[in-house]
Amino acid sequence: MGKAPALKALLSQVKIIAGTDANVLISGETGTGKELIALTLQQKSRRARQAFISLNCAALSHDLLESTLFGYLKGAFTNAEEDTSGIIATADGGTLFLDEINSLSLVLQAKLLRFIQNGEYLPVGSVKTLTADVRIIAATNAPMLEIIDLGRFRADLYYRLSVFEIDMPPLRARREDISLLLHYYLRYFASKYNLRTTVLKKDVIQELEKYDWPGNVRELRNLCENLTISKANRVIGIEDLPASYRQAGHKCQVLYLELPEEGLDWYQLEQSLLNQALKLAEGKVSDAAELLGLSRHALYYRIKKWGADG
Repeated sequence: MGKAPALKALLSQVKIIAGTDANVLISGETGTGKELIALTLQQKSRRARQAFISLNCAALSHDLLESTLFGYLKGAFTNAEEDTSGIIATADGGTLFLDEINSLSLVLQAKLLRFIQNGEYLPVGSVKTLTADVRIIAATNAPMLEIIDLGRFRADLYYRLSVFEIDMPPLRARREDISLLLHYYLRYFASKYNLRTTVLKKDVIQELEKYDWPGNVRELRNLCENLTISKANRVIGIEDLPASYRQAGHKCQVLYLELPEEGLDWYQLEQSLLNQALKLAEGKVSDAAELLGLSRHALYYRIKKWGADG
């Protein structure tokens, strides 16, 4: 989905790669949709009818990740009460998506490299080699070559994983797609929750197209879900957006203040900051607190302390 040149080029690349069994490394910021691309590669491949298993390597400790990947034998460690297959065995014939591959320990990197090279692996506590046919698609939100230079990732594993490398563009680099994605997810969540599709005014879409979306597509998706539920059966105006989105084009008004000529008067500085935030938030304390990065309680305390216009 998308009309931005960067995304069109990426989707063309995906179409070519999907027809192969080559390993793929997907890089990009958090929330750009790396797992969705991995799933697309699976669905367009000869493995489409087989398992697609996703695992976040950063979510598990070294020992738990090893046993989850390769399985273990009864008695291999405390609480290992029976032989258990790992997800590599479960994914046999299909695809394994390893997110945040950069977080793997060097020991696990060596074991994964062995599996990629010859399809062989050892369950924890076993001396018997098992085999599986699994396509590996890995993802990273970190600069892999820098991590290799630091000695934290094996170069040979990197080259085995990145037969093809896909770079996911952040949403701010394809603003042409923001409107399309907004409409798509608003319809999606309306259907999911059996509600009328939320409608955005033109100036709302324009404001959201200015926003940098640090959380990328995931953040946009969450906003659409929030608006669908909280603003059901309404036409959404700019005043209905959370403050961080309403100030997309001019956040600097809160950040840049004119300081007193004689020294730094913290009373004046903080009072001016609070007043400007409240003005931009149109007197809504919760929105002003969000602009300032404070809790509502902390902002109420400062308003009372300094006598800001709240």
